[in-house]
Amino acid sequence: MRNKQIDEKLQTARHSFAHILAKALTELYPSTLLTIGPAIDDGFYYDVDLEEQLTPDHFPAIEKKMKEIINKGEPFTRKEVSRAEALKLFAGNKYKTEIIEELPEDEKIALYYTGDDFFDLCRGPHVESSKNLQNYAFKIHSVNGAYWRGSEKNKMLQRVYVYAFADKKQLAEHINMVEEAKKNDHRRLGKELGIFMFDELIGKGLPMYLPNGFTLRRLLSDYIMNKEIEKGYRHVMTPSLGNVDLYKTSGHWEHYKEDMFPAMELDDEAYVLRPMNCPHHMVMFKHEMHSYRDLPLRIAEVANDFRFEDSGNLCGLERARAFTQNDSHIFCTPDQIADEIKGVISLIMEVYKDFGFKDYTLRLSLRDKSDTSKYFGNDELWEKSENALREIIKSTGVNYYEAIGEAAFYGPKIDVQVYSALGHEVTLSTVQLDYQLPEKFMLEYVGEDGEKHRPVVIHRAILGSLDRFIAFLLEETKGLLPLWLAPVQVKVLTLTERNNDYAKKVFDTLCEKGLRAELDDRNEKIGYKIREALSMKIPYLIIVGDEEEKNGEISIRGRGYENKSGLKLDDFIKRLEEEIETKKIN
Repeated sequence: MRNKQIDEKLQTARHSFAHILAKALTELYPSTLLTIGPAIDDGFYYDVDLEEQLTPDHFPAIEKKMKEIINKGEPFTRKEVSRAEALKLFAGNKYKTEIIEELPEDEKIALYYTGDDFFDLCRGPHVESSKNLQNYAFKIHSVNGAYWRGSEKNKMLQRVYVYAFADKKQLAEHINMVEEAKKNDHRRLGKELGIFMFDELIGKGLPMYLPNGFTLRRLLSDYIMNKEIEKGYRHVMTPSLGNVDLYKTSGHWEHYKEDMFPAMELDDEAYVLRPMNCPHHMVMFKHEMHSYRDLPLRIAEVANDFRFEDSGNLCGLERARAFTQNDSHIFCTPDQIADEIKGVISLIMEVYKDFGFKDYTLRLSLRDKSDTSKYFGNDELWEKSENALREIIKSTGVNYYEAIGEAAFYGPKIDVQVYSALGHEVTLSTVQLDYQLPEKFMLEYVGEDGEKHRPVVIHRAILGSLDRFIAFLLEETKGLLPLWLAPVQVKVLTLTERNNDYAKKVFDTLCEKGLRAELDDRNEKIGYKIREALSMKIPYLIIVGDEEEKNGEISIRGRGYENKSGLKLDDFIKRLEEEIETKKIN
């Protein structure tokens, strides 16, 4: 509870800082039109309509003005006004006016004054006085473009980002972590390690995997499919597009159309690239009649999907327009739900152990009852689904928290929130309980009583999007992938051209044993070849020269400054095989 209170206090301070920034900008640039300025995980931002383009050269003056306001000790004062009064006060600001006009006519609107001369729309809470912010530390770190309300149809605004922390030490630690994260950003590592590439000629958000990247994808795909086969899953393959009527039946056309690629109309039919795989799997289940003896039926697929992400949200493999999901749908009876979801959670924990993931928590993602238009289905089914998931999580004993408004539009879900070594929070795995799609597709099975019944569907993804998983994995390991996942596991380097034949024999032996190896027998200095191999973060280097060839041995250089000579190749191969078999973590 104490940590939660600290977080709430910091978020209140950040929210108050946003008003200080807004006031500073309007004093420095009187024509500024303010829009919204929320607190975020590492500070806050404010979107402003401002003619002058802000650059890092402007930051010192803005920060100075903010400090002046803070040191004045100006009080934060809440005032409630009518809708008509609010419209009058913000008559010169079209953005605030738009927000106000969307509120109910009889609703009182909250304003917060900072001092006597500045006010902004806000529900609060805030600190009592700007002086309460004096011991906090803040720093403007960037200005990016942001469309009003996230729509490309609207004007591009300037989004001013500011770090804000409880003290200078925490701010400095965060800035250091951000700098470290930049070095290990998956987009940078992906380029340096030959994992993936993008090209404008192909299209925004459409990744292409290079040989090293495809090897990594194949390893992950084989790994998870083998795990699923052990657990009784049956793999299928379905097309990457579907008839628009399929998505009208599922409800995606009504609730998800804006995130889908436009329909392609051909021969009096309309097709779309699929954003997810569940509609195809529903039709596959319906293809034949099932008995209760067939259930649970676990259908799994490593499938390509497509979503038309806003260009401003694209972020390498983490958020792309084409991606591959490790997807599955479990069709079961109501009394099988608990055991199946527990089985999925158990599989997630097993997989995370293999990858060495320890810093994670479960999130129960619920619908927002105040805005039910985003979801389909009835209240009774939603309550039933949410309560079922809550009780199942509690029975596992795993820590979790609840998040309103994070549910899928057809049902609640359990999301696994993983925290990387770089401080990123990512949703990797998800489990969703769905009573809705079986209704939409009128799915049935014959029960023990001989009557037809509606199955329940559990949607689950263990690795989630393979692309996002690779992005997370690169950042988590800083590119130092464990041996079993490294695209190149061993590289053989020669000291001189005299050793080329012996090096080739070593290389061939590694390949015969199924190891992913490369040979560098170029006539280059050994120091150059070692540096080049290390830059590709290859786990092990084998170095052979006259001494090694004479004795039929090898020298190795491994991670962690390991240097050994006089080794027998067979012994080294056994070591590698054991490290691969146990999925040893670096």
